[in-house]
Amino acid sequence: MVVALQSLQSLCVAAALACLVPVGSQAAPAPNQGQGQDEELQLGQEVFNELKARTAIIESSPLYDQLRPIAEAITRTAQPRYNHPFKFYLVHDAKPNAFATPGGNVYVVDSLLYFVGNTEELAGTLCHEVSHTIHHDTMTLMEKREKLAERGVGAAILLGPTTAHVLAIALLSQLNSLSYSRDVESRADLTGADICAAAGYNPWGLVWLFRDFDNADVAQLPQLLSDHPSNQNRVDALEQHFRQNPAAFGAFNPDSNSATPFAVSKRAPEVFLR
Repeated sequence: MVVALQSLQSLCVAAALACLVPVGSQAAPAPNQGQGQDEELQLGQEVFNELKARTAIIESSPLYDQLRPIAEAITRTAQPRYNHPFKFYLVHDAKPNAFATPGGNVYVVDSLLYFVGNTEELAGTLCHEVSHTIHHDTMTLMEKREKLAERGVGAAILLGPTTAHVLAIALLSQLNSLSYSRDVESRADLTGADICAAAGYNPWGLVWLFRDFDNADVAQLPQLLSDHPSNQNRVDALEQHFRQNPAAFGAFNPDSNSATPFAVSKRAPEVFLR
């Protein structure tokens, strides 16, 4: 379906106000230049530019001090699986969320750091989002939804930044409504568990997070799981994965009482990237 640019821009503004909060490095990356960049890198950069233009990206905050060590450990493990550098950014919104975009950028809403109960839950969320990037899930879903063939995205790059910019706006307009299939979500859970374990974080953290969501007020459920497949189905799949791979997971304690406490200042000052 063809959508007017003005309509896409309106959707993008709504999406940016609703859920965009980047987490990661405090220095903004320079725009990617050169003919060698692929469509994922181009689109990811355009999304970053849109978020920056809407003052959605947090440039500095004490929250980065807690986020950075976890993000760096996950990156060391996950980076060999993806051909562009992972970068983590904090963004601001009242509703907890996290999302990854093509090209390696992972965005974490600041309120998610207030919601998680321990370090392992946050690590599990980041590993899950990184896994979506590794599997190219957002790109695949975007192509299905917008009926964009791979050559169409490539053509946007050849035609210049204006067309790629429109595609990025279309992607931003869908960030609040990304709905992966159960198989896609489960695959990201399992790959995320593998990454967490290899990075030294207890992969049971994602299971504990699902259980916290089940016990939370429905109105307060984070977007990242509120419209995803059944949490219990995902817990069952993770537990089966752990049982089938005792060498990788057997040493990790399934009891949430063994978790590492995670606490951040509720009034952490934030400076936005402009």
